[in-house]
Order: sequence, then C-alpha cells, then structure tokens
Amino acid sequence: MKTGTLVLGRFSIGIGDRFGLEGRAQLRALKKAQDKGVEVTPVWNKSNREHTLIGTEPSTTRVAAANAVKAEGWTRPFFVDADHIGLKTVDRFVEACDFFTLDVADFIGKAAPDNEIDQFVKAITPHTGTLRHPLLDGELKVSVEELRTFAKKYLYALQEAGKTYVHIKKNKGEGNFITEVSVDEAYDPQTPSELYLFLAGLAHLGIAAQTVAPKFSGKFLKGIDYVGNVAAFAKEFKEDVAVVSIAMEKFALPKELKLSVHSGSDKFSLYPHIHSILKQTGGGVHLKTAGTTWLEEVIGLAADKNTLPIAKKIYALAFDRFEELRKPYETVVEIEQGKLPKPSSVAQWSSDQFVGALKHDQGSKTLDRNFRQLVHIAFPVASEMGDEYRNALISARASIEQNVTYNLYTRHIEPLFVGK
Repeated sequence: MKTGTLVLGRFSIGIGDRFGLEGRAQLRALKKAQDKGVEVTPVWNKSNREHTLIGTEPSTTRVAAANAVKAEGWTRPFFVDADHIGLKTVDRFVEACDFFTLDVADFIGKAAPDNEIDQFVKAITPHTGTLRHPLLDGELKVSVEELRTFAKKYLYALQEAGKTYVHIKKNKGEGNFITEVSVDEAYDPQTPSELYLFLAGLAHLGIAAQTVAPKFSGKFLKGIDYVGNVAAFAKEFKEDVAVVSIAMEKFALPKELKLSVHSGSDKFSLYPHIHSILKQTGGGVHLKTAGTTWLEEVIGLAADKNTLPIAKKIYALAFDRFEELRKPYETVVEIEQGKLPKPSSVAQWSSDQFVGALKHDQGSKTLDRNFRQLVHIAFPVASEMGDEYRNALISARASIEQNVTYNLYTRHIEPLFVGK
C-alpha cells in the first residue's frame, strides 16, 4: 500500500479554535518548538458536533487557519481535520478539509455477515501466530480463535471506515488527504492483539491510515489530567507502539503510521512517559486537543477586569443548562453537579478567584475540576452570545493570546514533543 502525496510527519497536534481567532497564538507555540529543533505539524480540528453547536462550517475553519498561517509566516505543512466523521456526515467536510478522522466506535459490536467474516478470517489467518518486538514484554500470540472473535466485533466497523475512505478518495483524489481511524470512543480498550488485527483490517480494506486512535485504559476526560494507573498506561502505550511497528512492516501500511491520543489535552501526567517512549523508539504521535484553547479564552476574559463579567455570564448560563450541555459529552466529563459553585457566588469573585478555579496548572491548590469541566462544555453558550462574546475576545486579545501560546507550548508541546 502506497502512502499518498500528503504526509503528516512524525509529530503533529490537533488544535481546536472554536471561534477562529486563536490560530496565530497557536502557531507561535509551534514556532517555539521549531526554535528547539522540533517540528510539530498543526491540524485544526473541529467535529461535526462542534460545528453544529456553534453554527459554523468547515470552510470557516479553513479560512481562519489559512489567515493565521499567512499572518504568522508559517511555511511548513498544516491541515484542517474533519473530526469524528462517518459516511453520513463526511460530505459537509470534503471540500474544506484535507485530514479526515473516521470514527467507527458506534459500529463496534455490530456483526458483519457470516460469509464476510469467514472471508476476512481466511485472508488474515496467515498473519496470526507469534509476534516479537523489542518493546514487547515477551511475545504476543495471536490465534485464529482470537481473529474470529475480533472479526465478529470489529469487521463491520472496519467496513464502515472503508466505505467512508472510498467516498473521500473518490471526491478528493488519492494522496490529497490524511486519514486517521478512531476507535477511542469505544466502551472497552483494545488489547495489543486487537490493535494488531485492526491494523491488519485497515490494510486488507485498502485504508491508507497515517494515524490510528485506539481506546486506551483509564479515563481521558475533557480538560483535566489523566485518571488511571499511569504506569499501566505507559506499558500499554509502549506495547501499542510495538504493534504499530510490526503492522507497518507486515502489511505495508504507510511508514508514517502512528498512534493518536484523543482528548489528549491536559494529560500532564502522561506526557513525560510518552516522550520517553518516543525518544527510545523514534516513533511519532498525534495529540488531539480542542477545548484547552477555548478555556484559555475564558481565562483571558476573566483576567481582564473589563471582560470578567462576560466570563461570569458564560458560567451562569451554563450552570442553568447543565444537563443540556453535558449530554453530548456525557462519556468524557465527570462533573459532580452538587459541588459546582453557585452563580451568585461566582458573581462576587475577583479575577484572581475565577482564573484560579479555571486555570489548569499542575499542583494548583485552587483548581476546581467540576468548574473547569462545566466551562469546557459551555462553548455553545458563548456562541449564542454572538457579537457580545466576539467583541470581548477582541477586547482582551493581549491577555488571551499570551495564555493560548503559553498553555499550548509550556503545558503540552514542551513536555510531550520537546522534553524537559
């Protein structure tokens, strides 16, 4: 299988920009990495859900990204991601995007026809057996019985990815887009054997993916650090890197193939471990973030006394619409509603109090994870405020841009890609 003309590169980062004003500040963070000799490719990602909630279109994301690239003099590659799409939603993105995240989690567990399962098992059986790699603790054994169990669980999902991929290729042309396949919103984490067979399935169906987003163990909640056993994650990530390496060689998958970490922002406890493994192996990674930049916008508003009332208004409106805002994100937020501060109390807060509750510094004594998660999913409220919100963003430009650049580079890019 040949890699297309477009190449993502070893390191890349999905950067959300919900309201299209932070591209320049985000690129400044990437320039800091360049100054350290590390190239990280920006991918502006926005899902169909986010476009719908905000009332934007993929074309607006493309225009905002292109304007930021031009203004900052960015001469390296950049991409615009159709994030978490499928065959039903892809057409909205085809013209404006050149990166497509094919999300097939909803199809896991749906059975393909028995004859198609039999054909798949027959095709992949020669690739079962004992797998060896320096990063594996011992051997990885993949049996034909495991393959059949996998096919019953995952083949239909792979076929859905294949249909979407063929549709995009027909409209964009081979080599004119980057493909990621995502199963990160599955209920259960994939084992190394399942990831190996999933990659075998991608190759079998002719899907030239450059990144794959598995479901890792532990919790990847929006806007807060990893919840789980960090040592167990590090072992799992290392095994998955090994499986990707094995699969690239066995199945002639694109040599750029790498793991993608979704809901990857603010996972500070994981970055040093991922960095160490990548340094050891020479592997790459795609870190997908989105809401962390939106949160820095709100922090920037709160830090400016003139726009602090706007930040408070966003919280008050979100507090009253808790269930509505939570529902689309119920699998990736854990908010103890009874512990949220009352809007009447927040209304009396100083800038320092609001910023302290929202800002995510490691070891912070004032961070309120419930407060932060609610603000994280409150962006539709800001969108409904229209010019009131956008004018506030313009008014607090200096504060916001400084926060966005610092957050993206110092908290994310430096520990993960550059290393401290």
